[in-house]
Amino acid sequence: MAEQVVEQVKKNFPDSVLAVKEFRDQTTLHIKKEDIVKVCTFLRDDEQCKFDYIVDVLGADAYTPENRFEVIYNIYSLSCKRRLLLKIFTDEADLHVPSVTSVWQGAEWPERETYDMFGIIFDGNKDLRRMYMPEEFEYYPLRKDYPLMGVPDSIPLPRK
Repeated sequence: MAEQVVEQVKKNFPDSVLAVKEFRDQTTLHIKKEDIVKVCTFLRDDEQCKFDYIVDVLGADAYTPENRFEVIYNIYSLSCKRRLLLKIFTDEADLHVPSVTSVWQGAEWPERETYDMFGIIFDGNKDLRRMYMPEEFEYYPLRKDYPLMGVPDSIPLPRK
């Protein structure tokens, strides 16, 4: 069943699909960053796909010079009962990626969380502000270059 979805995406967006990976019965499509919104819109609206629910938006730090950060979209079709992962890459020089909140409004908070923890900027997200860390905090705690013990005196802590 996932093969049909992959073929539909490849047929409609032949230049957008960079790679297809299968791992433990889970399909992941690597998509060009600039094409993520139109591919997501197609996957939501196409009668054979019907991916009407975004489960999560995740960030990952691959810590390589090119394509350092990954943004992973976990989407699900409620009517077809199937899951698909979409993945885009971005590097440290250009942390801007398109927001998919125009496709699934439920992406707003997971995009905010990814911004707060990795510093990836989702262009088009109307409420992109920090969730966990204070606004003035200048670091991103889930990046691999963030010290395990944190940065001393980077955030005021309450006294005992």
